[in-house]
Amino acid sequence: MLIDSHCHLNFDAFDEDRQQVIERAQSSGVAGILNPAIDLETSQVIVRLVENQPIVYAAVGVHPNSATTWESNTLMELAALAESPKVLAIGEIGLDYYRNRAPRPLQIEIFRQQLALAAKKNIPVIIHTRNTSREDQQATSDALAILAEWRDQLDAFNSPLLDRLGVLHSYSGDTDSAFKAIELGFYIGITGPVTFRNAPDLQNTVSELPLDRLLIETDAPFLTPHPHRGKRNEPAYVGLVADKIGSIHNLEPVLVASTTTTNAERLFNWQVTL
Repeated sequence: MLIDSHCHLNFDAFDEDRQQVIERAQSSGVAGILNPAIDLETSQVIVRLVENQPIVYAAVGVHPNSATTWESNTLMELAALAESPKVLAIGEIGLDYYRNRAPRPLQIEIFRQQLALAAKKNIPVIIHTRNTSREDQQATSDALAILAEWRDQLDAFNSPLLDRLGVLHSYSGDTDSAFKAIELGFYIGITGPVTFRNAPDLQNTVSELPLDRLLIETDAPFLTPHPHRGKRNEPAYVGLVADKIGSIHNLEPVLVASTTTTNAERLFNWQVTL
């Protein structure tokens, strides 16, 4: 049994066969799919989408690349959407210094506001960080500093969220930063690039990370794993990520699948069944 903990089924790449994609995922052993948003509009769309899809759940939030869409009512609207029982997280939120589509101070401001919302709603966060390069880890460093402050605030109020803070989605940073995130209490999300032949740095990082702090994701329709690289990604392929992690750790894929499923259930307070 597998969980795809990050997939964008609402994107137009799935408009022609969305239901078939979900059915293929189920046939491949995927028992749960978490669909994060990138802005208020997609948050609204996703909450409607998941209402009639038993295995698909939602996260709501504004992506750093969409920070300029933030308006005075956005936080209030997200808070209302987060009341849905099918909303498991606030996300994806964070910092993106690669695309740089919004001023960094604005990215940081809405990041902090959405962390506060997660604390108020007692649901975890899905964190997007993208650096300008592997050599420049500034976005990850800044995000971790903000997350450390947030964790301290939660600790001061003895928040129950301390046991399930969130995940650094589609991790591409360095090993030291990954361990800093784990020490804070976060999980690390691993996507298709771990299967690429030209990704030794990521594979080395994954080899050092404990399995009980990993989640598996597709980030579909992007980041398609080998051997389907170059084609549209979909949740049915999340098992290929589990297979590669198993190969890296010299573990049976079924153990990777069961452990990452348990991790996702624990983080998102999510009970899945095939």
